[in-house]
Amino acid sequence: MIYLRDFHADRDAWIAQYSTGKHFEARLAHVHGNLFAFLNVVLGYLLARLPLAPTTSRAISWLGLAGMLMPVGILAEVYLGAPPFFVLIGGAAMLVAVAWFGMAVLMVKAEHASEGTTS
Repeated sequence: MIYLRDFHADRDAWIAQYSTGKHFEARLAHVHGNLFAFLNVVLGYLLARLPLAPTTSRAISWLGLAGMLMPVGILAEVYLGAPPFFVLIGGAAMLVAVAWFGMAVLMVKAEHASEGTTS
C-alpha cells in the first residue's frame, strides 16, 4: 500500500480511485497507529514475561517504539508536507522488531527443548 500511495507510476490514479484525499491519509494513519500501538503493548508484555536477554529485549522494544514513526510520518506528510521517509523507517522498524522477537522466541524455545532432552 505504501508503494502504491507514494512511489507507483500511477499513484495519482490509485489515490483518486481509492480515496478522497487527506481524509484517506488520516484514516490510514489512524489504522496503522492503532495497530502499532497494539503491537507495542503485546511486545512489551511478552518481552517482560519471556526469558530473553536484556539487550535483545531492549533493542526490540526500541525498534517497536521507532515503528510509531509510520503513523506519525503519514500525518506529517498530510499536514506538514513531509517526505515519506518517516513512514518507511517506521514500517521497517516495526517489521524488524516483530521478526527479531519471533526469532528470539524460537531460539529460547529450542534452548528449553534441548535442555529437556539432555536431562
